[in-house]
Amino acid sequence: MADFYELLGVARGASDDEIKKGYRKMAMQYHPDRNNGSKEAEERFKTITEAYEVLRDQNKRAVYDRYGEAGLRGGGGGGGGYHHVDLSEALSMFMRDFGGFGGFEQSQGGAASRGGADVKIPVNMTLLESATGVERAISMKLLDPCERCAASGAEPGTTPQRCATCAGTGEVRRAQRSFFGQFVSVSPCPTCSGAGTTIASPCKKCKGEGRIRGEKTINVKIPAGVATGQYMTLRGVGNAGPRGGERGDVIVVFDVEEDPRFERDGEDLYTEALVSYPQLVLGADIEVPNVTGPISLRVPAGTQSGQVFHLRGRGLPRVNSGGVGDLHVRLQLWTPDSVSSEEEALLRQLAAYERIPPVESRDKGFWAKMKEALRA
Repeated sequence: MADFYELLGVARGASDDEIKKGYRKMAMQYHPDRNNGSKEAEERFKTITEAYEVLRDQNKRAVYDRYGEAGLRGGGGGGGGYHHVDLSEALSMFMRDFGGFGGFEQSQGGAASRGGADVKIPVNMTLLESATGVERAISMKLLDPCERCAASGAEPGTTPQRCATCAGTGEVRRAQRSFFGQFVSVSPCPTCSGAGTTIASPCKKCKGEGRIRGEKTINVKIPAGVATGQYMTLRGVGNAGPRGGERGDVIVVFDVEEDPRFERDGEDLYTEALVSYPQLVLGADIEVPNVTGPISLRVPAGTQSGQVFHLRGRGLPRVNSGGVGDLHVRLQLWTPDSVSSEEEALLRQLAAYERIPPVESRDKGFWAKMKEALRA
């Protein structure tokens, strides 16, 4: 799935105005009326509008920053109301906020500083750490502001000069007229690369970048219940931007190791426990595995091999809302590889009294489920 910030061409720390401007720029580019009704442009236009609908809402944006698009669909933490927009909704939102293809706002003041790049950090975890949550100290190499030039990029004693090409705005504009009316195309200034200033004497330490590479350790508190592929965003602790630009974000991506004892399906866990014939016939209290330690399960007398017990609230926490998943335990009859002579004699005595099992020992639903599992 595409990143909403990338779709709008803005940084993760972008202001509301920057998000609005980013949406307008991308929407103008992919508007169906400007692309001869292209289906590809139409789909892109709708996707851009969905991203804008989320990022302009502070509650939805906070959920998206922390849990991604899956968190919005989960409806937790104020992320409810997210849906895929159709073309009419996208067009209506564009007309409502911008009034069609009319004029553009002019830049006020100088060029905006560029933000630093985001840093993506993978974090390996055990299933136990996922179940309980964990705090990790993560070391990473980042770009930090240069102390020698105070992040300006200019050698101490000198100052950056206003760019003559863009007059300090960091961008060049071209007005054009078309069938849809007048519009202005905006692009970064080719002379100053969008900085708005030029440097005659670059800082000897940072070579005019205004930042240098360093190492930093941050503490990350990972909530319980995370799964492989999920991530959390730490705002404003990533790479420093060039020449005093804001820091980017650190995106912590989780990779939870598989536990051979369990199969995981979201918050639910599935496991198998081996039991003996007497335990199934007479009943017994047995121990079954759980992530945080063995737990007791009461096996009623006359339990069939293959029966599944559902232990409510013994699974994993739901990361984006309250509650805990379930643990599903399937009992399987254990057959020893070999027996002693005494055991064999007792088994033969038991066989003499044993009743013949019924022809239909399982309900038909069992085999239907087996076929579905094999086809999956």
